[in-house]
Amino acid sequence: MPHILNTFDARPIHHNNKPRPKELPRAVYVRVSDMPAGYHVAAHSHDWNQLLYALEGTMTVVTEAGMWVVPPQRAVWVPPHTQHAVTCTGFTRARHLYIGRDVKVNLPGRCMVLEVSPLLRELIRAATEIPIEYDEDGEEGRLIRVLLDQLKAPDHDTLHLPAPKDSRLAKICEHLQSDPADNRTLDDWAQICGASSRTLARLFQRDTGMPFRDWRQKLRLLYALEKLAHDRPVTEVALDLGYETPSAFIAMFRKATGRTPGGYFR
Repeated sequence: MPHILNTFDARPIHHNNKPRPKELPRAVYVRVSDMPAGYHVAAHSHDWNQLLYALEGTMTVVTEAGMWVVPPQRAVWVPPHTQHAVTCTGFTRARHLYIGRDVKVNLPGRCMVLEVSPLLRELIRAATEIPIEYDEDGEEGRLIRVLLDQLKAPDHDTLHLPAPKDSRLAKICEHLQSDPADNRTLDDWAQICGASSRTLARLFQRDTGMPFRDWRQKLRLLYALEKLAHDRPVTEVALDLGYETPSAFIAMFRKATGRTPGGYFR
């Protein structure tokens, strides 16, 4: 889980004049907020769906089901009544779409990170300019309906890190989140946790749906995305994650995302 910074970004913060609503006046309600480095929103929930879009910067969303990292030009889908906390490690320009729980969207009832196409990006931008009580039967309502049609689930949610329920695994994962370069094996952790490596491996697969090695690699990928989004050099990030060479790190990144770090953020 990302560390919360104590210093705040000096850039100006912009909020549009739409307050956080107690109830939605229309099917979709859009807010703009630019958040400084270190900004944190404690765990909370809404009575409606939420799409959190990172126009610039990176957000980390944490729920009981795990952690999602939202790099630039991506968005995270949060269904109604899902307790979630949000952290911005660097200056982040966010757009919040609140979508009524009865509105039909082609997305499941669980959190996930969505790719934001150029068309969806422009629709979100346009939606920030419309009135709160827009004409649902007019041009503005049609824009909103096209926007909703563009919300599509990805084939694979590669930016989700599931959280284990077992307390022994939770301690391992908490340590690795603070030190993702730690290369200790399950045999090493077994001596610390008082359980066999076979038991730990079985519990990792049960609780997270993946082997321990894959979980740790995904943690490193999310850590890398968070740092690279704020212009940290690839070599520096690779060394922070315990890779001996930048090429080994780039190979992992390409295998996980299908792109090099530079290509991913372009």
